[in-house]
Amino acid sequence: MAALTRRLEPELIVASGDLTHRGEAAQHERAARFLRGLGAPLVVIPGNHDIPYTFPARFTRTFVEFERHWQTTEPVYRSERLHVVGLNSVRAWRHQSGGLRQGQLDAAARLLGEAHEGALRVAVLHHHLIGAPWRTRKKPVARRNHVLGSLVDAGAELILAGHIHQAAVSERREFEVTTGGEHGVTVAVAPGLGQPRPHRRGEARGLHVYETSDGLLRVHTYVWQAGDWGLTAEREFPRGRRPLTSGPV
Repeated sequence: MAALTRRLEPELIVASGDLTHRGEAAQHERAARFLRGLGAPLVVIPGNHDIPYTFPARFTRTFVEFERHWQTTEPVYRSERLHVVGLNSVRAWRHQSGGLRQGQLDAAARLLGEAHEGALRVAVLHHHLIGAPWRTRKKPVARRNHVLGSLVDAGAELILAGHIHQAAVSERREFEVTTGGEHGVTVAVAPGLGQPRPHRRGEARGLHVYETSDGLLRVHTYVWQAGDWGLTAEREFPRGRRPLTSGPV
């Protein structure tokens, strides 16, 4: 990871949760040291594995260890080129599924509205909003359609998640009925860096790299293979209200 970070020189690294396995103090310590050692600015949000597994700590100290390292579960990153709003979708009473309250969505809309003109507006939560090619029993965020619609209406151009250890990338107009003139929104799930379990065929070990230029959002997918990162896929999605240009159909 350090070598790849030096090579790509990203403006920001986004960690979309599940930094630990059982939310233990030592696990949070190692995760924070690893992420900060990459040498780039960070936006880090919790996943369902980042809270205590056992009662009563799961309810009385839900985010204590996470906030000890990251101060907040809903960070915001601002620059002239990039505006990222973190959302905490973890709920202590749910082992897998998560949710977002209306107040969180309203706050996200306000924060996304504060972005510099032309900056890529990004929302990130842990629980996924789209499915992956391989079947998974992990539940998406509760009220998925409402959450996705709220973030789209708030002006998000890129919506990131994790949770399922499988990569997926799609554009809203691929699955939403549109009439023309809607702004582009790319929805993505990161494959993640955890050790894949052999009996789960649909688990890769990798990451997405996002790049913007010329009215486009480019997504580069890297997968860890044989001791090095392999560039596995490259995709282009439109920004703004114009679709990609193409030749005759």
